[in-house]
Amino acid sequence: MRTIALGALGTACAAVVMLGSGPASAAPAASPPPAPGWAPAPSAPWDVAAGERCAFAIHGEPIVDEVVRRELPSPAKGVTRNAYRGDLVVRVTNKETGAHYDADVSGSALVDVYASGAQFWRVAGPVLVGVGDGNLARGMYVVDGVYTIGISPTGTKTVSGPVVATDSVCAHID
Repeated sequence: MRTIALGALGTACAAVVMLGSGPASAAPAASPPPAPGWAPAPSAPWDVAAGERCAFAIHGEPIVDEVVRRELPSPAKGVTRNAYRGDLVVRVTNKETGAHYDADVSGSALVDVYASGAQFWRVAGPVLVGVGDGNLARGMYVVDGVYTIGISPTGTKTVSGPVVATDSVCAHID
């Protein structure tokens, strides 16, 4: 979860929204430094063409991004393992209409990345998942619960687990 945002991003994102009002010149509150062993894992803005996830082109950009990453010992040769946690809110915008949805994706994830390019995620809480091919219909979702995400080397995503809820971001901004 570089963004426990996943899909068009191929990363992980975590999030909580704290929006307030104040003078435009007010500086944002400083985030506390990460705990020892944790490093910032910022998410980059992204764009997806019409038809790849939603019927229309979309743009995603973090508006709150306090995700941190910690590298963990490798469970096997050719596998890297990282833990991700922290606040992340991604604003997903319909590029045709300007409609937007602020996806609060505050999940935590343990992510194994294999030399083949495959990934296996163990997730608790919400993450943003873009699906082209997989066991969910093509789309962009906030997936929440306790679950796993398998990503094949070709990008096919399989979401499974005892507690899984999906919310279509495309439906929020159509």
